[in-house]
Amino acid sequence: MAVEHAAETADGDEELSATASGMLRYYSIAPGVRLNVRSGPGTGYRIVRVLPEGSKVAIFCQMPGTTVTGPYGTSNLWDNIDDGEFVSDAYVNTGSDGYVASRCA
Repeated sequence: MAVEHAAETADGDEELSATASGMLRYYSIAPGVRLNVRSGPGTGYRIVRVLPEGSKVAIFCQMPGTTVTGPYGTSNLWDNIDDGEFVSDAYVNTGSDGYVASRCA
């Protein structure tokens, strides 16, 4: 599985990037994982790309969808990482079992 528009610092720390609405936080995907990026919040949506190992993603909003079990537990949360692009939160190291961004409209 994979994520695009990922940013990573040389030492592997989270990177903050300025956006029009303020600071944007980037989160690491699970180590050793190539993460599928889907067109919607669930495994039934088509794969639009694959993020390479070591990717980081910005989460613009989150919403419930298909329940997935991954390295960071079992979750039905899906992270919107770009326009029409979602990844399962179970593969993203947010440090939380809940929402870390607003709900998608």
